[in-house]
Amino acid sequence: MDFSVLSGYYGVFIQGAKTTIIISLVSLVIGFVLGLLICLMKMSKIKILRWPASAYVQILRGTPLFVQIFIIYFGLPQLGIQFPDIGPFSSDFVSGAFALSINSSAYIAEIFRSGIQAVDKGQMEASRSLGLGYVDAMRYVIVPQAVKNVLPALANEFITLVKESSIISVIGVQELMFKAGIVRTALYRPFEPYIMAAIMYLVMTTILSLLVGLLEKKLAQSN
Repeated sequence: MDFSVLSGYYGVFIQGAKTTIIISLVSLVIGFVLGLLICLMKMSKIKILRWPASAYVQILRGTPLFVQIFIIYFGLPQLGIQFPDIGPFSSDFVSGAFALSINSSAYIAEIFRSGIQAVDKGQMEASRSLGLGYVDAMRYVIVPQAVKNVLPALANEFITLVKESSIISVIGVQELMFKAGIVRTALYRPFEPYIMAAIMYLVMTTILSLLVGLLEKKLAQSN
């Protein structure tokens, strides 16, 4: 094993790591919004909202992300649905971000559901007694408390997204694993490029895990 052969390619790995972080962050933000919406639909008393939301979560959690990516990237164009380039982001990036977002939203919906259920039921009763309707009580009282409860879990979901983003290299998104493949092809040496990619994933997830630990301590102090 000779890492000196990678000396001219460190910039390539850094570019891949940047793309990995960006697509993971974009997917987390979109997944956050979708997940909260799906969670509220799933907890609704209206069956026409609850049933589709439950099916959405079950399907996305019950099928592999790899299959979902292929359906979105190769299947949707067959139905006439094309993902455009958006600013500096290619259509491949947009497709990959969409696949990661909807997959993550199913898990985030369940995270939010557990967070809302953890809020004391007396909070809702007190809100209603003060004249707030159900929607306002959820918006101003319940959901803000639930978000605070699930922040560490959401941060852990971001760490998971960073690792899972490696799968989207199969559709040409130039994240870290894709860049490692480029270096492997250029050097005809697969071992060192993939070991370097593994080290960079480990560094990123370790840093994020430390930040999650600090966040948990800060929330514990505020409580």
